[in-house]
Amino acid sequence: MFIYLGLFFNKEKLMAYSIEMERPDGRTPNQLRPLSSSRSVLHRAHGSATWSQGDTKVIAAVYGPKGGTKKNENPQKASIEVIWKPKTGQIGKVEREYEMILKRTLESICIRTIHPNTTTSVIVQVVHDDGALLPCAINAACAALVDAGFPLKHLAVAICCSVAESGYIILDPTKHEEEKMKAFAYLVFPNAIVSVLPEKSLQVGDEPMAHGLITSVTQGGMSVDDYLHCLERGRATTAKLSEFLRKNIEPKSTSEPSKAG
Repeated sequence: MFIYLGLFFNKEKLMAYSIEMERPDGRTPNQLRPLSSSRSVLHRAHGSATWSQGDTKVIAAVYGPKGGTKKNENPQKASIEVIWKPKTGQIGKVEREYEMILKRTLESICIRTIHPNTTTSVIVQVVHDDGALLPCAINAACAALVDAGFPLKHLAVAICCSVAESGYIILDPTKHEEEKMKAFAYLVFPNAIVSVLPEKSLQVGDEPMAHGLITSVTQGGMSVDDYLHCLERGRATTAKLSEFLRKNIEPKSTSEPSKAG
């Protein structure tokens, strides 16, 4: 399990989390924006998918596996390469960090022992950023891996929780809302219900299935209580994302040939 924590501790106790916030689009604090996804949108890719949350939209494409791994990669396992492409301009420090987070997240859900000494490239193209971009990209990449038929332990769902100065928490913020927040938690949870493994199977070779939390990235200053509340709210809301996956990105049968093979 990969956990990237950037916690900073505040001495002052924040206000109660029951405080409600009036959101410009009329959503409740826990309400997600409308979700949309399509698979096989790029014909030359081995797998591809779009993922939209409100006006935030990302396209992910999977190419490979191709023979060989890069330097410092374990040749006994499949390597995942992530390339982030912003809507405009050159890639910067933030985008490089996104690539690293995506790489480690995808590696944690892929069965990497099936295609050893290979590299699979995941290209993430930002179409529009209206907030919660990283979770949207993670969801898109996961959907693209499913479309490519890449062997997975389970799917994953990602969500953004943002914390205001007064302590209230809102989920899936827009770009306008992000500008008013003091801290963010980007959380990725396993979606074992849609596992591509046989029912009740908890291990692939020597790699157990992850449970609870796959990836956690924080940005800005938040207290431990802030973070724990984000975990609670985020985990509760992933049920809607999981339901969306079951209806729209149902994994291929394990007997179906893999595009990536």
